[in-house]
Amino acid sequence: MTLNLSELLTRVERIAHQAGDAIMAIYSRDFTIEEKEDKSPLTEADKAANEIIEAALHALPEGIPVLTEENTEGFAGADANGRYWLVDPLDGTKEFIKRNGEFTVNIALIENGRPVLGVVVAPALGVSYLAAEGVGAFKVAWGQEKSGERQPIRVSGAPAVGAIWRVVGSRSHPSPDLTEWLDTLGKHDMVPMGSSLKLCLVAEGKADVYPRLGPTCLWDTGAAQAVVEQAGGRVENLAGQTISYAESQKPLNPYFIVWGNKS
Repeated sequence: MTLNLSELLTRVERIAHQAGDAIMAIYSRDFTIEEKEDKSPLTEADKAANEIIEAALHALPEGIPVLTEENTEGFAGADANGRYWLVDPLDGTKEFIKRNGEFTVNIALIENGRPVLGVVVAPALGVSYLAAEGVGAFKVAWGQEKSGERQPIRVSGAPAVGAIWRVVGSRSHPSPDLTEWLDTLGKHDMVPMGSSLKLCLVAEGKADVYPRLGPTCLWDTGAAQAVVEQAGGRVENLAGQTISYAESQKPLNPYFIVWGNKS
C-alpha cells in the first residue's frame, strides 16, 4: 500500500495534540509518580497519553503496528512493508515532574528502518514540529495570538570558520564524555534543553549541533529525527552512519550527534 504521508501527517498531528491535552489536564494538578524497573519515573500523564495514542493509531485504516515505550510487549514487529509507528507518549517525564514545560509527545512512522514521518508536540510550550518525506519540515506555534500555521524550517548550516558553535545539550542527563567531545569542537555556547526539543532546535536553525553521548531509546529520537532530516540535517552515530530503526527489538540507540548541516 502506498501511503499518503501528507494526509497521515495531519491525522497524526491531531492525535498528538489530543494526547497533549490529556497531559496538560494532569500537569495542572497533583499527580502520582511511579518507578519503572529501570528506575525511570512513570506518571499518570505517561499512561493517559499512551492510551490515547495507541487507540488512535490502531484505529487508522492503514493497520500499521505500534511500538510505544509504555507497551513494548504488545509489539510483534514491523509489517510486511517494514512499517511501524514508534511512540513516546511523554518524552521528558523528568521535565514534566519539574514542571519546566520541556516535555513532548513523539510519534514517528518508520519505514524500512527510516523515520519518514514525525510529529513532536510540546503542549506546555504551545509549539509543535512536523515533518514527512516529500512534504517538508515545519514548526507550528499556537495560542497567545500566534497563528497556528505551519512555518517551514531549515537547519542553519555549518558555522563560519572561527565562529562560536551553538550547542544544545541534555538538561537532566549530563554525560562525562560530553566535556571531552566539546573540547575538540572548539569555541561554543551551551544551551540546556529537555526531551526531543533538542533535536528540534537544530532542525529549526536555533542550534548548530546536539551531541548525545549517553543512553537514549528509539522512541526518544524517531519523530524528531524525521524533522531534522526533512529540515536538511543529519542524525549520525560516532562513526558517521545515520541512526537506523530497523532493529526494533533492540531499543537502545548508539551515542549520536545531530548536525545542522549536510556536509
